[in-house]
Amino acid sequence: MRWTVEIAGGGVAAACCDHLLTQEGAAVHRTVAARAGVPALMLSDPARALLRDCLGQPSLFSGRPRITRRIVAWGGQEPAALPHQAVMLGAGDLDFAPSGKAPATYPAQFTITTTRSGQDDQLIRFGDRIGETAPVQLLEADDADACWVEAVEDGWLFMIPSGPVSGWLLAIGAPCPHLLDQSRHLAPRIALDKDQTAQFDTTPRMLRTIARDGLLACGSASMAFDPICGDGTALAVRQAILASAIAVACHEGEDPEPLLGHYQAMMTAAMRRHLRLCSEFYASGGTGPWWRAQLEALAEGFAACSARLERESPPRYALDGFRLVRRELAA
Repeated sequence: MRWTVEIAGGGVAAACCDHLLTQEGAAVHRTVAARAGVPALMLSDPARALLRDCLGQPSLFSGRPRITRRIVAWGGQEPAALPHQAVMLGAGDLDFAPSGKAPATYPAQFTITTTRSGQDDQLIRFGDRIGETAPVQLLEADDADACWVEAVEDGWLFMIPSGPVSGWLLAIGAPCPHLLDQSRHLAPRIALDKDQTAQFDTTPRMLRTIARDGLLACGSASMAFDPICGDGTALAVRQAILASAIAVACHEGEDPEPLLGHYQAMMTAAMRRHLRLCSEFYASGGTGPWWRAQLEALAEGFAACSARLERESPPRYALDGFRLVRRELAA
């Protein structure tokens, strides 16, 4: 007997839920709204492998231009070139179309949403970091396959190429021109287009309630990481895998309440791990007032997540592939 799942929204998380639940025999009814896309994205090979497995597309993005080096100038040190394996994506590359529009059977047995509710008071923010992005021209030919990261006094800069002579600059902490004025290494290698800047939120954040009454929030609208970790797409895929597994378990008769609690706890734990990783980066990036303020916010966020986890029940489930099993059965 077919069962119905409503997926509200677009993006990676919605596409992965769509595919996984369709594979499990669900009649997926998906409504896709317009999304504010990013102009360019660097997708690491591990994140791409996870996305390929989740969507069942082993050749996904195989022909895209590759980034093979990451050049890091951090904490006042000279630039260091490190090997890196990723592909370059453009605007809309991660906006996957629905697998097919099933007739809606209301009420749906489960709803997964990747859209914002519009209630900012429901969003917990761990700091306040606004980023600015702008297109750049690459002035050095050998930067076409390299991304750059540079820490400066009032923030940090991240540049990814988007073509042989073009790229995108991300500035965290202050506008692009301000941070480029403080740059010793990246500034001489690029020409900034000051007329096409755009701001966006780069603060780690998550909804206070990410799971309730047969509804799971998923994707960047529910939870977002600082771009310093480069793990945003992989987070959306991992969320989708867990959300889909929970929907299947509920359909098969598991008690929904502990499943929803498990999802909330796992997402809180993921945010806590992320904040700890960010602390390591920000502790070594600089010593000025901006850097100290970020460390304080991250420490407060880590403590808040820890306190929340202490109130949660111990995890009762574990993922086995794309399905959830009770821990006593998985042991």
